[in-house]
Amino acid sequence: MEERSEEMLDMYKSLGISGDVFSFGEDVAKELAPRFAEIDRVAEFNQLKVIRGMQQNRVSEACLYPSTGYGYNDLGRDTLEKVYATVFGTEDALVRPLIACGTHALGTALAGNLRPGDELLSPVGKPYDTLEEVIGIRPSRGSLAEYGISYNQVDLLPGSRFDFEGIREALSHKNLKLVTIQRSKGYQTRKTFSVQEIGELIRFIKGIRPDVICMVDNCYGEFVETREPSEVGADLMVGSLIKNPGGGLAPIGGYIAGKKEYVENAAYRLTTPGLGKEVGPSLGVNPAFYQGFFLAPTVTASALKGAVFAASLYEKLGFDVVPSGSEDRHDIIQAITFGKPEGVIAFCQGIQAAAPVDSYVKPEPWPMPGYDSDVIMAAGAFVQGSSIELSADGPIKPPYAVYFQGGLTWPSAKLGILMSLQKLKEAGMVSLREVS
Repeated sequence: MEERSEEMLDMYKSLGISGDVFSFGEDVAKELAPRFAEIDRVAEFNQLKVIRGMQQNRVSEACLYPSTGYGYNDLGRDTLEKVYATVFGTEDALVRPLIACGTHALGTALAGNLRPGDELLSPVGKPYDTLEEVIGIRPSRGSLAEYGISYNQVDLLPGSRFDFEGIREALSHKNLKLVTIQRSKGYQTRKTFSVQEIGELIRFIKGIRPDVICMVDNCYGEFVETREPSEVGADLMVGSLIKNPGGGLAPIGGYIAGKKEYVENAAYRLTTPGLGKEVGPSLGVNPAFYQGFFLAPTVTASALKGAVFAASLYEKLGFDVVPSGSEDRHDIIQAITFGKPEGVIAFCQGIQAAAPVDSYVKPEPWPMPGYDSDVIMAAGAFVQGSSIELSADGPIKPPYAVYFQGGLTWPSAKLGILMSLQKLKEAGMVSLREVS
């Protein structure tokens, strides 16, 4: 056993991890064995759910064949959408490589189901940065605001609690058509909402306004729990395939799942009125979409282990982390607040240095489109921007927090966290001697 430990230490040293960083990480990982066992249990349940969905919809070899042009009668595309609907417990689903990213999927769902004069409400405070221009909070060409769609939000109370009285008042607006609920924290240090909490919020909304569409931005949350928001009352659920459900294999794409009418409305927006879901070729991505969805539960579990490990490790070093190392998890994102830009930059450079692709690149902050400040992004990924792969990013503005997510395997996620600590140590921002 001792010989194997020395062999492992030597391997980490060959990758640039010092002995004290390795030992500190090993101590943290040993304490997490019960948490990891529970993550594996959830992954097993969700893996069986996906297999059952594929079997019930008679996935066959023919489903893996590509289509081109208009994509009429694409068996693989249509069957995959049935699989998503079955697994997520919805009437219908739109799963397409034509959806460029999660923001595109959300924008498509919103624009497809809102009309001039309608009002959009966020009862969970400010949405993710890139949605600000979609909505028109920050003026942008083609925003919902330019089409006469108004926006209202109810901020969260301290402790990330829903302001039910404020929401009740907002629900009295007669033009309110759609409520958007962002499950994950985005670039905020609030907590992520559990499926149970989302269900409670939806029940409250529907109890007052049953006519209102409830849409959940489920990015980063798929397969973290044994239930999805669509199983607790969400009319629409939206996500990106280069996050959890793509399993690291999907090269592009997004999904919109929910009630048939609302999914079809989104499809008419994605393609064009009169065509909707009938067109849109799969272009050879079906094998990656199917296999990625098959792998998604276990890949998500690896990312979760990395997030819990990062939370526990940095918590021991005295940094503010959300969620904490002991809290239940409802998405794969881990926020760590450093309080100064140098910490965010060093952390991201450590994640990049541990990546299988572009490990020699040193990320720097830059004015990324869709954001209101410089952003640093570390992502040595096989798929550009794939945040189910080992990645970290953060805006260079107070409180100077970094957001870590992904890791296709637990060992790669572990290496990334240890390398981030190594870079912080080398920059003189942490001292392991002070940790008991």
